Amino acid sequence: MTEHIQENRQLEKATFAGGCFWCMVKPFDQMPGIEKVVSGYIGGHTVNPTYEEVCSETTGHAEAVEITFDPQQFPYEKLLHIFWQQIDPTDAGGQFHDRGSSYRTGIFYHNEHQKELAEKSKLELEQSGRFDKPIVTEISSAPEFYPAEDYHQGYYKTNPLRYKMYRKGSGRDTFIKQHWGYKKDEAQLRERLTPMQYEVTQNSATEPPFRNEFWDHEEEGIYVDIVSGEPLFSSKEKFDSHCGWPSFTQPLVEAAIVEEMDLTHNMVRTEVRSKEADSHLGHVFNDGPGPNGLRYCINSAALRFIPKDDLEKEGYGEYLSWLKK
Repeated sequence: MTEHIQENRQLEKATFAGGCFWCMVKPFDQMPGIEKVVSGYIGGHTVNPTYEEVCSETTGHAEAVEITFDPQQFPYEKLLHIFWQQIDPTDAGGQFHDRGSSYRTGIFYHNEHQKELAEKSKLELEQSGRFDKPIVTEISSAPEFYPAEDYHQGYYKTNPLRYKMYRKGSGRDTFIKQHWGYKKDEAQLRERLTPMQYEVTQNSATEPPFRNEFWDHEEEGIYVDIVSGEPLFSSKEKFDSHCGWPSFTQPLVEAAIVEEMDLTHNMVRTEVRSKEADSHLGHVFNDGPGPNGLRYCINSAALRFIPKDDLEKEGYGEYLSWLKK
């Protein structure tokens, strides 16, 4: 993309409060069209509050994230969709193990269009019957946003171990899986998937090397979860590792991948699963060529390929810009 085009892009801001801001950055951070995600404070009565002041529940502020995004690449509706799936919208007293008003949820709109979309999405959630309690997340005009201290910014990157421990202990992921997780229909899965696809994704099997669909595939596009359609990898990060399975230097969106310890077959490995559908994908190793030195060794049977020319009609149009970078 040329500098001239970048200068003429109409960027917007979106602001969401969803409990601990450490956990609200990663879900948005790597999406196409997201320029930056800043952790901070909003909705209180003091100027430039500190973390300690906000946690003391004396300032009226809530922890929040301010997202700068390109609505042409990633519409506000999709940001709302991600936001709702990170929180418990029925909890007025905080979020998960974090209690108090500083951990309340909220959507802070920056224009009337955002307000209309936010109210529409809240009404749809209320009418969906997903929750048996009222939706208490407030929607209000965005007041002054105050960036948090530097050590809070991008915390999942700067303190990955502590972030993972905190997030796991907070109860957030357990709630998300219970209320927002992909609802599998066993009979439908067996009918829709081939025997190999079913065994790989549901029973952690491994397909034969060099005898699978994508090990030497070179077409431009993205690879999605065969079960849920969740975007996982792209052709930009694909490389030939000579192992006989599709290999990638990194995920398309890191938040879509879950890593777990695998002690099977008398080995210690790191298993890779999809976050939304909990499909077994493969394993990740520390012998890759990319900047992080990683090799995501993935079963073709866990993937569906969307060609670049079909992304728009398949509902993945926002990833076109990703492939053009």
